[in-house]
Amino acid sequence: MTDLQFQAVYNVLSFCLASMMATTMYLWFRTPAVDEKYKSAVAISGLVTFIAAYHYIRIFDSWVAAYEYVNGNPTSTGVPFNDAYRYMDWILTVPLLLIEILLVMNLTPGQFQCKSWTLGCGSALMIVSGYYGEGFVSGDLTPRWTCFGISMAFFLYVVFELAVGLCAATNSEPDGKVRNKIRMAQWGTIFSWTTYPVVYLIPMYGEKYGITAANAVVGIQIGYCVSDIISKCGVGLLIYQISAAKTANNFPQPNKEVS
Repeated sequence: MTDLQFQAVYNVLSFCLASMMATTMYLWFRTPAVDEKYKSAVAISGLVTFIAAYHYIRIFDSWVAAYEYVNGNPTSTGVPFNDAYRYMDWILTVPLLLIEILLVMNLTPGQFQCKSWTLGCGSALMIVSGYYGEGFVSGDLTPRWTCFGISMAFFLYVVFELAVGLCAATNSEPDGKVRNKIRMAQWGTIFSWTTYPVVYLIPMYGEKYGITAANAVVGIQIGYCVSDIISKCGVGLLIYQISAAKTANNFPQPNKEVS
């Protein structure tokens, strides 16, 4: 691990933590500004970034504890870097991410309950199946490949539901601007999630392209941080914009007379 590699992860983790904390404060302060029907969506969006902020504190502390500087270069302290915090975060936040999108869509109570359970369980199984393989970054990567294949099956199901399964509910939104924002939330989630399998593959192709174990770890951490910012902060802010727009549609401002 070089100084540049260590500092790159250190700074990205710090930036990601600050983004999660700032987004949490903004969303929770703005929750009272939306109609009662959409407060849950905005509050859950803030809860997602709050949970992520807590886990990023733990990830950041674990990264710092794993290395110490010797002769100007970071050297392993023997304390293993605990990346399980990231998966503990995902097992909580990813189902909530999907639920916050469902809460601002035109779904009947029955449809909402059905989609919440199927997408929530599908996303949880996607994360659980990928967790075990994450510990293999060098040597025999067969377990990582196996976990990747199982996780991808659940991943493709969730992506299909977001892109196709919810099309009818998205298209039923009467306001064109709101409809476009809902699509942005759906595709923003899909786009950010596509980086996860790409990052997951870094160690598998590392030796072929001369990527060392240290480079693989750095690439994984930076890639996951960027994806989290998009899927949690970016989509969370879109959920607030959708909720605010729907609130304005329900309570239109009176036209002012021009004197």
